[in-house]
Amino acid sequence: METIAGVAIYPILSLLIFFLFFVGLALWVFSYKKEKIEEMSQIPLNDNQSL
Repeated sequence: METIAGVAIYPILSLLIFFLFFVGLALWVFSYKKEKIEEMSQIPLNDNQSL
C-alpha cells in the first residue's frame, strides 16, 4: 500500500469524517429541546395512538 502515491491521505480523511460525524451528532443531541424529548418518551405509553 505504501507504494501507491497519495495513499496516506485516506486514513486521515476517514478519521476526520468519523470525528466530524460524531461531533455533529453530539451537538445535535445536546441542543435538542427537553420538551420534545419528554413528548417522544411518552409516545409508547399513550393508548390513544392510532396506527
